Amino acid sequence: MMTYILIFITAIVSIAAFNNRQLFDRLAFVPYRVVHRREWYRAVSYGFVHGDYMHLIVNMLVLLSFGQFLEQLFKAYQQAGTIFSGYLSYGLLYFGGLLFSVLPDLVRRRNDPQYASIGASGAVSAVIFTSIFFNPWSKIYFFGILPIPGILFGILYVGYEQYMSRRPGDHINHNAHLFGALFGFVFPLLMEPSLWHVFVKNLTSF
Repeated sequence: MMTYILIFITAIVSIAAFNNRQLFDRLAFVPYRVVHRREWYRAVSYGFVHGDYMHLIVNMLVLLSFGQFLEQLFKAYQQAGTIFSGYLSYGLLYFGGLLFSVLPDLVRRRNDPQYASIGASGAVSAVIFTSIFFNPWSKIYFFGILPIPGILFGILYVGYEQYMSRRPGDHINHNAHLFGALFGFVFPLLMEPSLWHVFVKNLTSF
């Protein structure tokens, strides 16, 4: 349910911002404005704005695919008494991913009034990597074509994003992808440290 709600709200806000530059600028993550004008809401609102329809569709399709799996998983852990609330955990994962993924930019770009970042990619990366934590051998389609184990996808994804983060110019916030992925992988341990044993067990079960 929460996945559908997030997709619906993100789609509505993003499409509205496509045709309203003022709304787009008001919601984008601009570290300078966050720090110097105390517009802290931007550390979350940017995730509901996208650059174009392709950017929006890709993020929402990936969120739909992995988000539904996690909602069911968190619900099962709630019923088992492992976590307090499945809905709360999912919300903390998504919005925590949004916040954590822009921390590097908040520090490094805080005095650059021209820098801005948009899109839910950091939060979506967090959702993907939490899924990998719980199901490391599930198949993920690399570039949407080649099915590979999730754990291998994770390694390739981190390597690619690290490489691309050192090659500016493509207007993609690769650091947000990296930090979102890191947050997503660590998040289950923040919920319940004993879940580490679940990861090890699933990783060693081929």
